[in-house]
Amino acid sequence: MSSNKSISAVQSVLNGLLPELHAKSACEKYGLTREWFATILIEVGAKHAAAASEGEARTFFLSLRVDELALARACAGGNNSAWEVFLTRFREKLYQSALRIAREDSAARELADTLYADLYGMNLREGKRVSKLASYTGRGSLEGWLRTVLAQEYVNRYRRTKRLVSLDEESEEGVQFRAPEPEPVPVSDARLAQATDEALAFLSAEDRMVMSAYYLDERTLAEIARMLGVHESTISRKLDKLAKALRKQILAGLACRGMSRRQAEEALETDVRDLQLDIRRSLAQDSSPATFSEKRTEARAREGGVS
Repeated sequence: MSSNKSISAVQSVLNGLLPELHAKSACEKYGLTREWFATILIEVGAKHAAAASEGEARTFFLSLRVDELALARACAGGNNSAWEVFLTRFREKLYQSALRIAREDSAARELADTLYADLYGMNLREGKRVSKLASYTGRGSLEGWLRTVLAQEYVNRYRRTKRLVSLDEESEEGVQFRAPEPEPVPVSDARLAQATDEALAFLSAEDRMVMSAYYLDERTLAEIARMLGVHESTISRKLDKLAKALRKQILAGLACRGMSRRQAEEALETDVRDLQLDIRRSLAQDSSPATFSEKRTEARAREGGVS
């Protein structure tokens, strides 16, 4: 019931803004109707602005990159006109980003081609094309979102290659593999795993990628900076801010679960590897369920610090 009320509230705010947002989106270029675009905006608003006040929801909708949102969703739907615009605008930029990441022409083209296949939707689910562009919400620039997706694909390929190379090297050296001994399950407070998972869930796709690359894949600051096309110091500051923010959110989550400040501090001394939680899975999720009000708080904190 509350979910239906949230959607109704979002739709009520959107009704007054729809003419303006539709005009800015230039949907007509792709032969798309206002009703189609309204459905997309309700979907995005229900996910990210459901807990916002009327004023916050209005600000949220007006902050969206509606022209790029329309373009991305039209491409995801297989609109040829939209794809022509997309390729003209982003093909060279994607290749240049891939080249910065891979540092070699053939590897860069392979990386970019892999992303194109995911964006176009080569895979089918229940007979329908599945395009990564359907997950773009317009909350940031499409170019920045594409760089993040490209960097994540590179990290995924690195992980797969690293596992395969390690196995091949050990096989060549005559290592005999056997079933691993079952390890005793470490005892840790389930509330810590819950609070950690909750905090990680609110990270943006780019923040997850950065943390995953640095802490799990042991990539250097310079490598991550190159993947995202920013300065190394930017990544260093981002990681420092993320670590502090996560600690604060986890402590708050533990307090909400009945722990005292001292108990929460002691719980945080637990080795992350002892948690009954798949950290890699949590960091690899594609989307964040954070509401607009939470994102607004993050934005204010960012304005007060160094971005």
